[in-house]
Amino acid sequence: MKPSIFSLCLLGVVLWAQTPGEFDILANHTDYREIRNMLPVYLKRLASERLAERARRIEGLSARNLDEHRRRVREAILRGIGGLPERTPLNARVTGVLEREDYRIEKIIFESQPGFHVTANLYLPKGGSPPYPAVLYPLGHEPGAKAYPVWQRMLATLARNGYVALAWDTVGQGERIQLYDEDFGGSKLVQSTLEHTMQGIQCLLVGDSLARYTIWDGIRALDYLLSRPEVDAKRVAVTGNSGGGTHTAYLAALEDRLHVAAPSCYLTSWSRLLDTIGPQDAEQCFPGWLAAGLDHADFVLAFAPKPYLILAAIRDFFSIAGARATYAEARAVFERLGAGERIGMGEADDGHGYSEPRRRAAYRWFERWLKGAEREIQESEVLIAREDELWCTRRGQVVAELGGETVFTLNRKRAEALKRPGPPVSRQTLVGLLAVSKPAGSPLVKPLGVMERSGYRIEKLVYESEPGIEIPAVLAVPATPAGRKPGVIVVHGAGKSAARAELEMFVQSGMVVLALDARGWGETRPATATKGADWPRYFGDYDSAMTSLLLDRPLVGQRVTDILRGLDLLAAHAEVDPGRICGAGLQAGGIPLLHAAVLDDRIRKLALERTLGAYECVVRHRIHRGIFESVVFGVLKAYDLPDLAATLAPRKLWLIDVANQLGEPMRPEEARGLYAVALKAGNTQIVRRRPEQPLASVHREFIETW
Repeated sequence: MKPSIFSLCLLGVVLWAQTPGEFDILANHTDYREIRNMLPVYLKRLASERLAERARRIEGLSARNLDEHRRRVREAILRGIGGLPERTPLNARVTGVLEREDYRIEKIIFESQPGFHVTANLYLPKGGSPPYPAVLYPLGHEPGAKAYPVWQRMLATLARNGYVALAWDTVGQGERIQLYDEDFGGSKLVQSTLEHTMQGIQCLLVGDSLARYTIWDGIRALDYLLSRPEVDAKRVAVTGNSGGGTHTAYLAALEDRLHVAAPSCYLTSWSRLLDTIGPQDAEQCFPGWLAAGLDHADFVLAFAPKPYLILAAIRDFFSIAGARATYAEARAVFERLGAGERIGMGEADDGHGYSEPRRRAAYRWFERWLKGAEREIQESEVLIAREDELWCTRRGQVVAELGGETVFTLNRKRAEALKRPGPPVSRQTLVGLLAVSKPAGSPLVKPLGVMERSGYRIEKLVYESEPGIEIPAVLAVPATPAGRKPGVIVVHGAGKSAARAELEMFVQSGMVVLALDARGWGETRPATATKGADWPRYFGDYDSAMTSLLLDRPLVGQRVTDILRGLDLLAAHAEVDPGRICGAGLQAGGIPLLHAAVLDDRIRKLALERTLGAYECVVRHRIHRGIFESVVFGVLKAYDLPDLAATLAPRKLWLIDVANQLGEPMRPEEARGLYAVALKAGNTQIVRRRPEQPLASVHREFIETW
């Protein structure tokens, strides 16, 4: 992290010659060697409790309550994706044909939503007698999308053996790059998973999921497939690998028109996911899924007792142990239903991908359940087309050639259509969305030593925010004057060590200062927060933030709890005047602190510096950074950050260098527009700091005014 101007200049005082870890107070304490694992362990415990409850419930699943369970699974999916769009005309058209000796490939464009173009290839047999059985083929994240050679080989083999098969480019891949850049001739973000998650975060803010778009594309692809006279609507299977396996599981759980399912290299279990690779990209995670006590096996059970084949790789990054556990649980239910022969598992000792052993297993499954035959299908040589040969557009990109909608534009329209109640924001609303649950009484505090400074002392401590969560903090107390003093709670998105300059300024002004590491920041930052080259830069601690949403416990709300417990500690201090406590939030730390201030009147005034100005900014711009840990699912249906600012009135709020969606200071006029209601209420000041301006001059009024 680059040093801020605050750490370079402060009232002409030369700051301590200390390392950035000055306040990393747990480094030499053996009791806290695993503090960086605290948040993941806490979240896994919550997930394990819900999954244990689920396991007990599944033991009683039978034909009597299967329909109710299927309904519950579907409701959880639809709740997590924000429901499904309206069914509108497909406006499907064939833009070209590739002829092969024993099959042909039609190039199709249809609209899953008005102006939202889907590019697809339809593989049709030339022999046999229609209507044929059909296979819906959602794609994974492999390069080339529908032109990936393995897909072509399998689709051609199906067509040669009397199946109609349809594959389509998912969003962010092939001809459907959503963040297309004319200069790059490709995506601004290179990887489709980065595109998915960038736009998925924007969807979460309006109460949707990226899967709303990808699932609906699949449902409309099925609509198109069933509209073809060559297809027997009573014999339709769905299969795909990786992301295609994901959507195979989703579509099978939601669609009664599907008769056979065979997901490859996806199904495992959530307990194994959390212990291994963690939550995957945006479309693979439904908010509230774990809170509802659901697991991967529930996708299978929602399809029961129709034929279901789980295809898995022993050396996959999706845990084979999880896949086996899911299969065993699902098989037990199928057997109770008298349908044990309708569930199977195909394993191969290889890695991630739709390898030949899994393809052969899928062919056998389809032959058995769609044709009533026990036959082995052998793959023969397939002429692999170039990617451009399979294009449905001339230029290879629907955005460049056809314009129309993208996930970004559709989601922005969803946000613009929301009718928020506006300020004041009720505490009940905040507690409900954030799932804040603060323990009663004073927090348990463990003192860890004192550092003496000229004119003040710094007490090192850890306090319990809730069972399983301990918060490292430092308390700076002026030596004089005697008696009770104003208090300030300081929360920095990079942790307390990054707030050294602010702490010194406040304590030298005669205030008692509590600077804390809210869970997942500072010393409690999980090691998983640095996984991958690009993910931390864009999404921060993705694993913790996504797991929290899966549990309906947004990370913002958890950090609010940490702040409120710190406030309990500060207000109870013998040298603090509980009627004169304020808050200072820096960068991402300002968002939970603002929420905490609305929930607790003990914070009498508030200063936020370089904090995101509004969630709306994230939805209105295509690229954002460092937002995910601050996401509250569906927040824009209820309020935005400026609504919270207005709700604070008449308590004072200073907004210093209001940040945009990239973390950079926005223009003052833009900030004033966002905060017009709060400015009218008279409690809010917007300040743009000059580079040479000392920190104390910005905060002088904040420090002196009560």
